[in-house]
Amino acid sequence: MMDELELLKKDWQKKTASLPKLSYDEIYNMILKKSSSIVKWIFYISIAEFLFWILIGQIPVGESSTSELKNTNTLYTVLEVLSYGIMLFFIVKFYLNYKKINTTDSARALMKNILKTRRTVVTYVWVSLSVFAISLVIVTAELIFYEPEFTALNEKLAAADSTLMVYALIGIIVIGCILVTGVLLWLFYRLIYGILLKRLQENYKELKKLEV
Repeated sequence: MMDELELLKKDWQKKTASLPKLSYDEIYNMILKKSSSIVKWIFYISIAEFLFWILIGQIPVGESSTSELKNTNTLYTVLEVLSYGIMLFFIVKFYLNYKKINTTDSARALMKNILKTRRTVVTYVWVSLSVFAISLVIVTAELIFYEPEFTALNEKLAAADSTLMVYALIGIIVIGCILVTGVLLWLFYRLIYGILLKRLQENYKELKKLEV
């Protein structure tokens, strides 16, 4: 039994010795190529998301001719422009991160750029979720207080002395919808960007091994 084990060890050692050994530069270039590809995909996905939200923004919420609704629409438009501006800002950041990683010439600098890219993505996700939640609150307020159907309902509730109770119920429903929608959006971000960030983290760990 021991003789068979020794023979297996020697055979394995021979096979291991025959395998090509990669140099430091070869391993680094492989990790650099993979990292560059991952960040490029993050850049592409952010552009696709930006176009998606533009298409969603073209869907009409409702129509009203009251001055209050015009004021609300102005506020919503400002927030919409701001959200698009934020997305464009991060798209540019993702592109710059891609260019930096693509031209990195050392493992230590690549590790630093990977960490920077991860922080940028995480910040982007939380900022996007915050802007989305605020936008949803404004749209809901517009529907409740300024749409003709809801305005008529408000007048009936005021006459029936049950306004406070119904508003409390509406508030709970709205908060619940915002939370559910926010969680779904967060899961989407976690699925799409999380997979890419996990791969970047694996590349970071491999680079740390090279630096040891």
